[in-house]
Amino acid sequence: MAQAQVPGQQLSSKDLGLFRQVVRHFESKQYKKGLKTAEQVLKKNPNHADTQAMKALIMHSQGHTQEAFDLAKIALKNNMKSHVCWHVYGLLWRGEKNFEEAIKAYKFALRLEPDSQPIQRDLAHLQIQMRDYEGYVESRRNMLQQKPGFRQNWTALAIAHHLSGNYEDAENVLTTYEDTLKSKMSRTDIEHWEAVLYKNYIIAESGQVEKALEHLEAVGKKSPDVLGVMEMRADYLLRLDKKEDAEAAYSALLDRNPENSAYFDGYIKAKGLQEADPLEAKKAYDEIAAKYPRSDLPRRRPLDFLSGDAFREAADAYLQRMLRKGVPSTFANIKQLYGDASKRKTVQELVEGYEAGEVSSPAGMSDPTEKEQENFKWSVPYFLAQHYNFAASRDLSKALTYTDKCLSIDPKSVDFHAVQGRTFKYLGQISKAAETMQKAQDLDLKDRAINTKCAKYLLRDNQNEAAVEMAGKFTQNKTSGGPLADLLDMQCVWYLTEDGQAYLRQRKLGLALKRFYQILNIFEVWQDDQFDFHNFSLRKGMIRAYIDMLRWEDHLRDHPFFSRMAISVVKAYLLLADNPDLAHGPILNGVNGSAANGKMSEAERKKALKKAKREQEKLEKAEAEKKALAKASKPVPKADAEDVKKEDTDPLGKTLVETKTPLEDAMKFLSPLLESCPNLLDAQKAGFEVYLQRKKYLLAVKCLLAIKSISPSDPDLHVYSYQLRRAVELKQDSVDDKVIDMVKDLGKDVLHSGTPAKDLNERFQQTSLHHTQAYLKVKDMLDESSRKENEKALVDSISKYPESTLPDLIAGLELLQQWGTSEDIIESYKAEARKTFSEADVFQSTKTD
Repeated sequence: MAQAQVPGQQLSSKDLGLFRQVVRHFESKQYKKGLKTAEQVLKKNPNHADTQAMKALIMHSQGHTQEAFDLAKIALKNNMKSHVCWHVYGLLWRGEKNFEEAIKAYKFALRLEPDSQPIQRDLAHLQIQMRDYEGYVESRRNMLQQKPGFRQNWTALAIAHHLSGNYEDAENVLTTYEDTLKSKMSRTDIEHWEAVLYKNYIIAESGQVEKALEHLEAVGKKSPDVLGVMEMRADYLLRLDKKEDAEAAYSALLDRNPENSAYFDGYIKAKGLQEADPLEAKKAYDEIAAKYPRSDLPRRRPLDFLSGDAFREAADAYLQRMLRKGVPSTFANIKQLYGDASKRKTVQELVEGYEAGEVSSPAGMSDPTEKEQENFKWSVPYFLAQHYNFAASRDLSKALTYTDKCLSIDPKSVDFHAVQGRTFKYLGQISKAAETMQKAQDLDLKDRAINTKCAKYLLRDNQNEAAVEMAGKFTQNKTSGGPLADLLDMQCVWYLTEDGQAYLRQRKLGLALKRFYQILNIFEVWQDDQFDFHNFSLRKGMIRAYIDMLRWEDHLRDHPFFSRMAISVVKAYLLLADNPDLAHGPILNGVNGSAANGKMSEAERKKALKKAKREQEKLEKAEAEKKALAKASKPVPKADAEDVKKEDTDPLGKTLVETKTPLEDAMKFLSPLLESCPNLLDAQKAGFEVYLQRKKYLLAVKCLLAIKSISPSDPDLHVYSYQLRRAVELKQDSVDDKVIDMVKDLGKDVLHSGTPAKDLNERFQQTSLHHTQAYLKVKDMLDESSRKENEKALVDSISKYPESTLPDLIAGLELLQQWGTSEDIIESYKAEARKTFSEADVFQSTKTD
């Protein structure tokens, strides 16, 4: 940054040199030296605005946000015409992620210094970060006009036009620059050839595939990206229906990588076998399999489209080949077929036949060798154990039988213990599953995969401390925060999610919210990381990868990691809104450690609350002692160390859980969730519950209609419809009549306002345990005097639906606890549930004699 030459703000040559040192210290992150040098300048020139601005920028980098903004405003007051002060002010706002204010400051700075490349560059980066393509085009055009001899400016303007949808302008910009080149570029000039292929990419994306192919044929042979050119050419030929050439192109790609499924798709499409007779397609795959004998794909793919006897024959050959080799992932390779009941049955019959000794070598396959027979002895029962574990073919008693057989063959196998642990999990024996995974982990202490699985199962069993210790076996453990700090540094989202959900089940909402906010911060870091690449990608010339990254970032919050976390945090805030006492910790123990919402006397509530507060104080004391111990054992940092890690002032999430506006806080997660995942059923359910409690009935009915479109038969739709209908009817005095009319009009297909609610509930079809629970919920809301009758009906409903899932049975138990049901009824429910899941932890009797 250059000093602004404004009257009354000039520095002597010596002080000007010091000011430049301040800038250099900031850029090299030597913040202490920068502050010291800035103080030297300000000692002689106390009102020098540019130095004050730079000092503010350094202070902001050290975490002194408010002081930095105060000083920046003083700097602006001292010199409103300094582009440095306005630039710094924009950087401060950018650091606070207030991009609108940052852009305003940058634009004001540009008015004062129109030729400043740093300001123009920062403005452009912020515009592309916010996807302001129109503004980005303008900024890049200005930068190009200022420095037309700089290739990056041409490429950047092409990118701006491309992303804004102006394909022709983008192509013209790149062509214009190419025309200015006076000599041919060498093959080693990566930046040039990447720009050439990017131009081809733009032409193809604009729909001019024929032109793209002609251009590629002209320039492709000179490009160092041989594979990229081959893939683009094959794609263009296929899209232009030049099947013979496309077949040859994909054949050449298969020679390079016979395991790439996209190449197989293109090859089969080029041969015109997508809609052809399955047996003809099978012959083509057999030819490829003969050509690439080590490739798995040409043998596995035919199983997707064959049927009947042809499928049985191909499946027999494939399964025998894999099981003879003893490939542990055989089941993972074929489980996608289980969506077809007939194929699932055929696979089961074949493998059970192998288990019974009914094995005949398929055509073209020799009899099994002694080694292959040995592999068969364990690979077949291992396959069947996984088969009977899988949801579509689940029979957990058989799964345990085959697991036991595997363990009798090799009691030290990690894989066999892992599948046994998974079986226990599906049986509801979470503690036993975690114990089994620990045994598996003990068998191979260097296997990170089983360590990860073990940590996950410990979290499912709500053993948070044991889980972090387990995960810590594969972390550096050099930071003061221990393994958890390492997992945060590694952005281990799966662990943080499982950890947060474990605390949520235990109703330790502070810690749960802490984990979920840490995940949110990770997603924000991923989004902010784009800033580094706006300049880096142009400098390195990796344009196509940069475009792919931007498009990936546009769908960042579509990721299941985000939706799972967001739904969990909304549940936490809903619990907090329903019962603010949970801010002090779990006050009642229910299903999976949840807080039951039974009827408590005021004396009982006070006693439980006092106990919860004592437990919370113990946790805070233990955390303080841990922090003090870590601080004492931590080496003293060097005096010059600048990048000191910020200390976590709220490790237990106390500030988060003590919020007075839980539903408003939930919107920080809910809004991006509904925007990014509108077709996710659980997201719409979470949205409905929040909007209903916030009395945003129009938004609630919107979620209700979305639920109906996604899953019209979902039982919760029945409950939600009644809840909204009742809310609208009861709140008519406090809600605008126009809103009420709009809700009734929009939701007429789900609210059925013209029919009595009791009649609607009686007509509701009960086809599963979940449906029965929905019916009884509404019945209870209609008439609480029927509570005893409803409790008995809920217990009796278990025997009516013997195929009920474990989650549905747990949901029924939670409903009883919400109703404040007596211990005898709850024990009766558990006894009925044990007839289906006899060993499930959650249904074991807690009654003491």
